[in-house]
Amino acid sequence: MNCQNLRVFLRKMNLYFPILCLALSSCSGHFTSTQRKIHLGHVQNSRILDFSDAWFDYLLAKLKPPCKSDIYCHGKLLHTIQMAQLYNDSKTFVDKKLKYKPEFTLAKFDNLMEETEDKPTRKQLQDFVNDYFEDGNELEAWIPPDWMPHPKFVDNIKDPNYRKWALELNNLWTNLTRKMRIDVKNNPDQYSIVYVPNGLVIPGGRFTEFYYWDTYWIIRGLLLSEMYETVRGILLNFLSMVSQYGFVPNGGRVYYLERSQPPLLTPMVLSYYEATNDIDFLQSNIDLLEKEFYFWVDKRTVDVVKNGKTYKLARYFAPSRGPRPESYSEDYNSAAFLSTQLEKEDLYIDLKSAAESGWDFSSRWFISNKTNQGNKSSIHTRYIIPVDLNAFVYWNAKILSQFYTILKNEEKAVQYRKISEEWLQAVTDVLYHPDLGIWLDYDLRNDIRREYFYPSNLAPLWTECYDKSKVKEVASGVVKYLDDFNLLVNFMGGLPSSLEMTGEQWDRPNAWPPLQMMVIKGLNQMNEPQASQKAKQLATNWVYSNFKGFHDSQEMFEKYDAENPGRYGGGGEYIVQAGFGWTNGVIMELLHTYGSELKCTDVEICDPAAEPDPQD
Repeated sequence: MNCQNLRVFLRKMNLYFPILCLALSSCSGHFTSTQRKIHLGHVQNSRILDFSDAWFDYLLAKLKPPCKSDIYCHGKLLHTIQMAQLYNDSKTFVDKKLKYKPEFTLAKFDNLMEETEDKPTRKQLQDFVNDYFEDGNELEAWIPPDWMPHPKFVDNIKDPNYRKWALELNNLWTNLTRKMRIDVKNNPDQYSIVYVPNGLVIPGGRFTEFYYWDTYWIIRGLLLSEMYETVRGILLNFLSMVSQYGFVPNGGRVYYLERSQPPLLTPMVLSYYEATNDIDFLQSNIDLLEKEFYFWVDKRTVDVVKNGKTYKLARYFAPSRGPRPESYSEDYNSAAFLSTQLEKEDLYIDLKSAAESGWDFSSRWFISNKTNQGNKSSIHTRYIIPVDLNAFVYWNAKILSQFYTILKNEEKAVQYRKISEEWLQAVTDVLYHPDLGIWLDYDLRNDIRREYFYPSNLAPLWTECYDKSKVKEVASGVVKYLDDFNLLVNFMGGLPSSLEMTGEQWDRPNAWPPLQMMVIKGLNQMNEPQASQKAKQLATNWVYSNFKGFHDSQEMFEKYDAENPGRYGGGGEYIVQAGFGWTNGVIMELLHTYGSELKCTDVEICDPAAEPDPQD
């Protein structure tokens, strides 16, 4: 059965938009080409399509696992160990190192299953793991040579409490910087971690590897700490991923190799270039930035027809077989109510697509009765055209045009300028709604805009994906939008990720650092008084909430409670994590931007006479 036959069959079956089959077929390129058009409102509403068992088997057989490893990504060993739930966190097992070669370990596992007639006890499985696996120990502590105890930006922070805190945050880099042990390079099949040659910054807590979009805000902080060589090495790590895989994976583990995260590598390089003017770096790596851009354009876009006009727009879409290895039992149990393997695989794809978005998980990806209600069984990530992703793709094209201008390649500069203009038009025509003064995600299944608050609705402000000649109109609209929800009054601990109480970690009441920064910077750079005022108030609230949390616990957390300043967030699949890379980077940038104006006024935690240690 070839791809052309499959296409003919689907059309005969009147399935012009079979997203399920796009996900499950190795022929996905035949259906995700720029020629395929999605006519809004003509989408299948159920997970299951009426195919014969033979077609089900064909489609399932063509769907790749998250990676090739029979231990870390798929197979009987992974399923058996993870479903035994030997650890509170499924990630614990897949981050372990093999003591022996994979073939030997798999043979020993087969012996165990044969001896126990495929019914090993929990103790037997725990003994097996103890005998053949050990803690990864892949990384070693590393103090970057360019780290310094007192970077210059700290001196511009007026409030002594915040100034002292900034120095403490700068010190935290040395807790989060790592290098790979050489054994990872020499024996890669015994690790789930992916080897990279240069130093890296881990987020903290359970996250002991690099993550793609976290690194944007980490890099912003590192540059303020004047750690230019460290940033250069991190970027080279990511570029090596693009060279090897064609894109930057979700994170630095083999089980992430079939999905990415929000495309922020090119903006990272822009931040580095603006800080260093390293044109040689730009010249050496521009081709790889272009390669990553076309991963998103070729593999993550659909053509959308609205009002008779066709637009290319991006979505999150991570097709691979099976549950996420690092959340195996959670995904398996989420799909337990479904009756067929094809339906389960369909759900797994949407779960992995949500992980690719960075928002895992949120009501943002739920579709139930044309609303955002429901739970993870209602997830349909790839049916949603996200505002933020398309703002990022626009930004990538605009920056590439800028880079080619710097490199004096006017032909390429014009090419990417045209792409950015086309993307801006698509975002404006499909996702912007003048009656509300805001951008909204689009539900392809039901041909409707998603009229729910998410901070990502304001992402085009951050990437400046709007008509600059209408900046006053746009600013007025977004300010009214924020006021209509009373967001700065009701949520003193930061903007919530949504207004939905689902128990998922990317919903209310959780407030996440990158979302705060997108909105704050987006509003501020409009240079409109009302928008700038809102930005400053949001920055004031967020800095105070993080400072209070640090004062109370001496920790920086990955997320906070928008309703209770200083309290860390909750919900989701794991306990709150401390460290924390992107949190530190966002606060450092806000202190850099607003440090001459911000003042800590809480007399219970702020000492008016506080000064940094002179020895710092």
